[in-house]
Amino acid sequence: MMKNQLFTLLLGMMCISLFTTSCTPPTQEQNLVQLAGETESLSTLVTAIEAAGLGETLSGEGPFTVFAPTNEAFAALPDGTLEMLLKPENKESLAAILKYHVVSGAVMSTDLSDGQTAKTVQGEKVVIKTEGGVSVNGAAVTAADVSASNGVVHIIDEVILPPSMQPKNIVQLAMANEELSTLVAAVKAAGLVNTLSGKGPFTVFAPTNAAFEALPEGTLEALLKPENKDQLTAILTYHVVPAKVMSSDLSNGQTAATVQGENVTVNLTDGVKISGANVVAADVDASNGVVHVIDQVILPPSLQ
Repeated sequence: MMKNQLFTLLLGMMCISLFTTSCTPPTQEQNLVQLAGETESLSTLVTAIEAAGLGETLSGEGPFTVFAPTNEAFAALPDGTLEMLLKPENKESLAAILKYHVVSGAVMSTDLSDGQTAKTVQGEKVVIKTEGGVSVNGAAVTAADVSASNGVVHIIDEVILPPSMQPKNIVQLAMANEELSTLVAAVKAAGLVNTLSGKGPFTVFAPTNAAFEALPEGTLEALLKPENKDQLTAILTYHVVPAKVMSSDLSNGQTAATVQGENVTVNLTDGVKISGANVVAADVDASNGVVHVIDQVILPPSLQ
C-alpha cells in the first residue's frame, strides 16, 4: 500500500504545469484532442475543433503536428470574430482556419530550421522562424514538443490565418475588383500605393471604371501623365477621409474633411450620395479602413 501511495505522489509531482485542470500527465495514450482537452489554456481551441467537426479527424491515426493557439490568442482576435466563426453557418471558414494550424507528420522542434516552410492540411504554407525563438507565421511558440499518440503539439500565442483569408488593405481590395482597375492605375500613377496600404484608418470613396470613363474626353489620359501628377493626387486624395467612416455613421448634410483638405458632403435624401456621387456599394471592409464604391469621380471645389 505504501508503495502505491509513493508511486501516486511521484506521478503527481511529474505533472506538466500546462495541465492545470488535472494531475493526469500527458501520456502517449492521449491523442491530440484528448491532450488539448486536458489543457486549460487550450479550452477555446477544443471548442473550435468541436464546432468545426474536426474532433474525429484529429483523434485519428495521423500523425499530425498542431500549432495550438491559447485561449488568450483567440481572445485577441477582433471583437466578435470568434463568436462569428463558432456559428454553424461559418463552419467551413472555421475548419479552414484550424486546418491551417495542422501539418501532416510529427514535426518536432529539432526538425525545424529558419525560413523553413511547411504545407498545412488546409493547403497553404506556414513559415517557420527560429532566430530569437521559434515562431510560426509570426506567432511565438510558447511550449514545444508536447507529444501525443498521434502527433505533436506546439502551443502558440496567436491565431494564424491563411493568406487567402487575411484581411486585404484598401489597395489590395481595389486590385481584386475588376471594376476598380482604373482607380488602381490612377493610385499607382499618383504614387499613393504605399500611403493607402498603410496603417490608416482611411475611408475611400472609390470611383468605378465607368465613372472615370464618364469624364470629359481626354481628361483621364491627361491626368495619368507624369507632369500632371500633383493634380491627379489632389483629385484622388479628395476621395479619401482620414478615418474609418461606415455608412451607419453618416447623417444627412454631414461634411467630412478629406486628405486633400477640402470637404465632401453627405446627402441621404435619396440613397447615399457623396458630393453628388451615388454610393453603389457601401461598407467594403479593409484591414486599414473601409471602401464605399461610387459612380462618379468627384472634384475638389478648388478644381471645378
